[in-house]
Amino acid sequence: MNYSYPIDETWTKEEIIDVVNFFSLVERTYEEGILREDLLLAYERFKQIVPSKSEEKQLDAKFEKDSGYSSYRAVKKARAAASGEKITM
Repeated sequence: MNYSYPIDETWTKEEIIDVVNFFSLVERTYEEGILREDLLLAYERFKQIVPSKSEEKQLDAKFEKDSGYSSYRAVKKARAAASGEKITM
């Protein structure tokens, strides 16, 4: 991993940990697969921290540019998957 997760210095330590956890789960979705509920739960917390759609898009674009992984595509696939299903990208 030669990239960093996008964070905002105005977030609290707990919020930074939760956002990093979300992006880490997106990374795992691409590399090994993850249960859809785990990703969707982390995304729900991410949206509490980043409620703005435009800010979410900016963070996803930066993360995808740096890592090659799209949180948007991972969450979209998780939403379409059946409950309890393991998703991979």
